[in-house]
Amino acid sequence: MDPDIDAYEERLAVPASWWLIGAALVVSVGWVFFVATPLVVTVVAGVVAAGIVFGGLERYGAPRVATDPDGFSAGRALLPYRHAGNVEALDAAATRRVLGVEADARAHLLVRAYCGGAVKVTLEDRADPTPYWLVSTRHPAALAASLAAHTMQD
Repeated sequence: MDPDIDAYEERLAVPASWWLIGAALVVSVGWVFFVATPLVVTVVAGVVAAGIVFGGLERYGAPRVATDPDGFSAGRALLPYRHAGNVEALDAAATRRVLGVEADARAHLLVRAYCGGAVKVTLEDRADPTPYWLVSTRHPAALAASLAAHTMQD
């Protein structure tokens, strides 16, 4: 891999507002149990609710999007650069179109609602029925530039 090519890495972490909403939900569950049950049950319910809510938010925001030496990583999936074709940075409106009226059910998706943009990578592998990857990102232009540089090199 050429050291002059800028690598890209991003974690699709949920926004802070989601954590605040999750905290409010945990407090609400705790309050409901507090007024209706003994303190031990309240504490157990609060801990269980916190584990479910915060664990779920952490897991949902865990995917990593990166241009690695081996290829384009989107969550646990890896696309070798030799199979990547056209790379297109999409704004929020274009992302909605590709997810809606222009959608292909065979596409590989890593989409998060809180990320406005996305990158669409067309596949050039005839053996793979997947026409393209659509991957959410907060910085579609930077990711597309890094992908384009890597695919031109390969």
